[in-house]
Amino acid sequence: MSPAQSVGVDAEGFILTVPHVPVQREFQPLLEAACNVLSQPDLGVDGLYLYGSVARGDALPGVSDLDLTVVLCEPPTSAVLERLERVRCDLAVRYPQVTKVDFDIGSRAQVLAIENGNSWGFWLKHHCRCVWGNDLSAQFERFRPSLDIALAVNGDFEAVLTAYLGRIAHAANEQERLRLQREASRKLLRATQILCGEQASWPHTLEMHVALFVKEYPSKMTQVAFFLFEARNPSADRETFTARLQAFQAWMVAQSRI
Repeated sequence: MSPAQSVGVDAEGFILTVPHVPVQREFQPLLEAACNVLSQPDLGVDGLYLYGSVARGDALPGVSDLDLTVVLCEPPTSAVLERLERVRCDLAVRYPQVTKVDFDIGSRAQVLAIENGNSWGFWLKHHCRCVWGNDLSAQFERFRPSLDIALAVNGDFEAVLTAYLGRIAHAANEQERLRLQREASRKLLRATQILCGEQASWPHTLEMHVALFVKEYPSKMTQVAFFLFEARNPSADRETFTARLQAFQAWMVAQSRI
């Protein structure tokens, strides 16, 4: 199965999962190093999951991120979180094949909680592939596309984007600012799913998010295209990006309350 074939839903309306394609050779040393250090017993990791472009097999060296979901056996202490952050930063420095290393961190109890099925359950089942440890995705049935899932995954967009605006305003240098603009744009594009209602298919790429959104809101094509460009090649100056993000965020908040 190719990565492109993994996107969408099957004949029964279930969201398809990330394909088990070989990790591209450019990213294999980084993934192996991450698994080696994160599997140390004293960290208490229950399972490691790969997601994003590296998991799909369409990552670009020097452009893509390494995205890992780290599920711990127990809720993390501050000391464990500090160690994980040091590991994340060290991997990012040692392996320039990626622009950033991301950890999404949770605990086994959090993942398996019934009330988190549409968030953690959906995430592991349909966006991640286990690369080390226990595969908790086997605990969940496949999910159909739904607005409830979209809200569970991205309903926090207002708070997250507001936080990004603050971080962008106080970025220490241009490199950090552009990285934050890229991250904020990606969050915004994924969050547009909550405005698109029930869908027959589920977007797995930013371009698919944009296509579904523009189908519903064609008058917003220019605005959303700006954020797609920033998500891939951030270059806007601080003032322009901030003004556009604030305006689009305010519009999204108003639309979500209709």
